Amino acid sequence: MAWDFSTDPEFQEKLDWMRTLVREEIWPLETIASELEFDGLRRAMAPLQEQVRDQGLWAAHLDPELGGQGFGQVKLGLMHEILGTSPIAPFAFGNAAPDSGNSEILALAGTPEQKDRYLYPLLAGDLRSAFSMTEPETAGSDPTLLRTRAVRDGDDYLITGHKWFSSNGSIADFLIVMAVTDPDAHRYQRASMFVVDADTPGVEIVRDVATMEHPADTFAKYGNHAEIRYHDVRVPKEALLGAEGAGFLIAQQRLYPGRIHHCMRWIGVSQRAFDMLCEYALMRESHGSKLADKQTIQNWIADSAAQMEAARLMTLKAAWIMDTEGVRAARKEISLIKFFGAEVLHDVVDRALQIHGSLGYSTDMPLEAMYRYARAARFYDGPDEVHRESVAKVILRGYEPPADGIPREHIPTRREAARERFAHLLEAVTSND
Repeated sequence: MAWDFSTDPEFQEKLDWMRTLVREEIWPLETIASELEFDGLRRAMAPLQEQVRDQGLWAAHLDPELGGQGFGQVKLGLMHEILGTSPIAPFAFGNAAPDSGNSEILALAGTPEQKDRYLYPLLAGDLRSAFSMTEPETAGSDPTLLRTRAVRDGDDYLITGHKWFSSNGSIADFLIVMAVTDPDAHRYQRASMFVVDADTPGVEIVRDVATMEHPADTFAKYGNHAEIRYHDVRVPKEALLGAEGAGFLIAQQRLYPGRIHHCMRWIGVSQRAFDMLCEYALMRESHGSKLADKQTIQNWIADSAAQMEAARLMTLKAAWIMDTEGVRAARKEISLIKFFGAEVLHDVVDRALQIHGSLGYSTDMPLEAMYRYARAARFYDGPDEVHRESVAKVILRGYEPPADGIPREHIPTRREAARERFAHLLEAVTSND
């Protein structure tokens, strides 16, 4: 297979513009984001969002008729590599999670009425959303185990269940809820998706779950993860997204490209940590020389550079396959980059933090926040172990055990076969002797 994920000069100019905007305008905002609160951050981002729109880069993951650019995964991946350097940069480009993924779901499965009511206001920034799938009682890596039910009641559905880690759930105007509509159906056809207004009676926002990444116990803040209970929440049949039983299929359409974007954002974070590692190595002295002169530090720099390059090329390859052959063809590559990219992110950030010592451990540098962020990467959108298992299964389909039970590379067996095949050569050698 010949690969080609080169960047055309015109788009490279866009990427260069993005990099300048993110570094010069958005990185400075990071340090005061908590002081601004979400409304203040929105005001600060508004003029930047206008610049992004003028550049034709707003909501680039969506088709042009929806106000996006229809970029393929390679271009989107290169964009997310830059946006990943800042936790607030995606907000300026109209592709911040979970709104970006929810907009894709609405674009894919929404009716014209649902798009008018939810999608277009979401893209305009007038509404906020959450994706409510993960449950505390079931394995989040296996959405076929969901217990939340949506039972048909006349022209309505009654939704009952318990969710958590619904990102932005406490500030959302609407939620996309995944619930079981037919428990007896095939495991991949049991669940459906519904659009639920957050103020619908029976929707209980229990709390925002404090995490390793955001350990402070807060509520209704941008980026928080809500625990939600649904108590006989009545929604009309028009709230159904797509066909009944299509929830798992729709979720996969959302998750696969999202994993490519995750991995490219991780490379952006890794590069920023790597820059800090190299800078500090050149400025800090210990035991008579710069840290940059120590073999261990040189090994860290070389290993980090190699890992990041490998992860970047692997991710772009996955994006290219998805662009050229579709989601299904890229499943193995996407699972590969998901666990490999998470490891690279952790390793590079860990080395950068280690070289800074107590400074890196303190909140005077962004490394401690990056480290906490990196730890979550190993289970968000499926834990490493599940992706490894998935990759192994796909690879093993290309093999089969030998019918005679003897390994194909068994040397005595191969030698005997070679002696029979090349008997004339062996005879000639013997004759010459």
